[in-house]
Amino acid sequence: MAWSHSSLKNFETCARQYYELRVAKNYPQEKGEQALYGDQLHKACELYGRDGIALPPAFSFMQPTMDALLAKPGDKYFEHKMALTAALQPCDMKAPDVWVRGIADLLVVDEPNYTAWVLDYKTGNDKYADTEQLKLMALFVFAHFPNIKRVKGALLFVLKNRIVKENFSDEDRHGHWWDYRQRAALIERSMEENNWNARPSGLCRKHCPVITCPHNGRG
Repeated sequence: MAWSHSSLKNFETCARQYYELRVAKNYPQEKGEQALYGDQLHKACELYGRDGIALPPAFSFMQPTMDALLAKPGDKYFEHKMALTAALQPCDMKAPDVWVRGIADLLVVDEPNYTAWVLDYKTGNDKYADTEQLKLMALFVFAHFPNIKRVKGALLFVLKNRIVKENFSDEDRHGHWWDYRQRAALIERSMEENNWNARPSGLCRKHCPVITCPHNGRG
């Protein structure tokens, strides 16, 4: 199965939950109120940036941020989908040999200056900022835009007025891909062996939808 940042994190958090939700699909992946709000904000920013459609009043606070991002030099890509084969060749998101997928909320590519920006809007808590997603997006950019040598990534915690930045160089991409190959190989091994061990935590009872798991406590 092709993987993404979210599915890899899901597997590493709990292989049993990954199996039930993404392989067997025994439980729907339902979105909570916060996630739905995030989807609406993402769509509003996409329409504003790409088509010039005014932001709804509920998201008007995003206009200064969006205007600043749109003023950056380079080509703008909104909700930009990128995928790669295991040989790290660009491919369609639904290609039969797709290995990894990702979507950039906003990608700005300034090829004359060999630089790109990857921006990700976050509507959640900024307490545990995870820049891992930015790293994977940077690797996609290096593969899809070979002239780019530097990627500047940022998590925009829009409700917290905080930006978490991370810079990436194409010189480091081989080491990063080696790490991802090792991590993704564990999913492949679980598939081959049909072995999906649960990893209990304090989140099991409150947040996990897999009620048949003995650690859930709600079954």
